[in-house]
Amino acid sequence: MKIFENRSWMIVVGLALAMALTRFNHFGSSVALPDASLAVFFLGGLYLSKFSKTRWAFFALLTEAALIDYYAITMGGTSDWCVTPAYGFLVFAYGAMWYAGNWFAPRHTLTGRNLLGMFAVATVASTLAFVISNVSFFLFSGRYAEMSAVEYASQVVQYLGSYVGIALLYVACVIAVHMVYLLLKVKAHSGSHVI
Repeated sequence: MKIFENRSWMIVVGLALAMALTRFNHFGSSVALPDASLAVFFLGGLYLSKFSKTRWAFFALLTEAALIDYYAITMGGTSDWCVTPAYGFLVFAYGAMWYAGNWFAPRHTLTGRNLLGMFAVATVASTLAFVISNVSFFLFSGRYAEMSAVEYASQVVQYLGSYVGIALLYVACVIAVHMVYLLLKVKAHSGSHVI
């Protein structure tokens, strides 16, 4: 049991590092990776669901996200444009990602069919997170009082593909690393029985 708890800590630390290294730029730049936050929450739900007593990790990662944003705005020169009453709705956007990963976890078997299912679930969850964050921003930010919902939607929908695509790319990278790890583990285990 102790091994599993240690492994859960390693997963949490890995997810926290991924967010800390990428949260400063939504879509990336020539010097910064795109934000991995959506994938972090999906992967957290996926990988931590099997460990008891890891529900705190969701709240720890939420706290980390807020602290990174606070640092970026107060000391990093990032604009506070997005910090409005709508900011609190990110809890629901990230919650959708975490819940989707958690829901899919018992079905997680790194086979072709299940991988397609996982990416379908991650796509739906990322799209839902996009809708939650953008609808809440439109309704509660106070920045779009003069704009209709249709106008706003037509302007933000152009970001949907990259928003979802970046999350899926990070999930794919982690799953690929996981698969390589499992293959190497099986190979090492089978090689140790050779006489």
